[in-house]
Amino acid sequence: MLKENSFGSRVFSEQPRVNNDVQGALSITAAMLEASEQENAAIAYGLKQQDPELLDRLIDTYQHRLMRYLTFLTGKRETAEDLFQETWMRVLMRGAQYNGKARFDTWLFTIARNLAIDLSRKRTMASLDELQDPGNDERPFEIAIDGPSPFEQFCSREDAAEVSAVLLDLHASYREVLVLRFHEEMALEEIAAVTKSPLSTVKSRLYRGLAALKPQIEKLRRERNLVPRTAAQGGLS
Repeated sequence: MLKENSFGSRVFSEQPRVNNDVQGALSITAAMLEASEQENAAIAYGLKQQDPELLDRLIDTYQHRLMRYLTFLTGKRETAEDLFQETWMRVLMRGAQYNGKARFDTWLFTIARNLAIDLSRKRTMASLDELQDPGNDERPFEIAIDGPSPFEQFCSREDAAEVSAVLLDLHASYREVLVLRFHEEMALEEIAAVTKSPLSTVKSRLYRGLAALKPQIEKLRRERNLVPRTAAQGGLS
């Protein structure tokens, strides 16, 4: 689009292109949202019908994510495997309760978490009884991180084992939100739904978890003769 400046010369205006870019992005977002809603509705219908093929597809799609979450949540592989089986049994038996309004993975992880807490109460497992934030300060932290977080900096393929070890040393409440946020890429609102916690509590646990994670990761870097990055290079701000 051409327009005249104060000297009578014609110049190009970028406004239409910018508007088109924004409209295109909004259209893509709306299409993705609609596709997600249709997928959730299809899953809800299939579960109500107890479709065995659907359950097989869901297990195939979510098995690795669910097992990883349960392993980090409980800190024990054998316990995670037992809960994994029980979670899918609960999905099969109570699938009609899923209405498709929330994402399926949010509903699935909520079931898994509830089962883990029930088991912890039976076994009086301290690790899961400690899912309450040890900090008394529940002020809503606003997390502002320029660049990758300490978790993302260290979470490359070759460092997966080290990151797992560091996570397992963290308090259970911090470990859980870090896994849901960075492994599962859940929004803070979705994490709040899974953990049945206020959004301010989720933000607080994420902030405290990153703060606890940073020195552990830097220690591993030093042990591996890596140069630690400063906060200005992508750590906590």
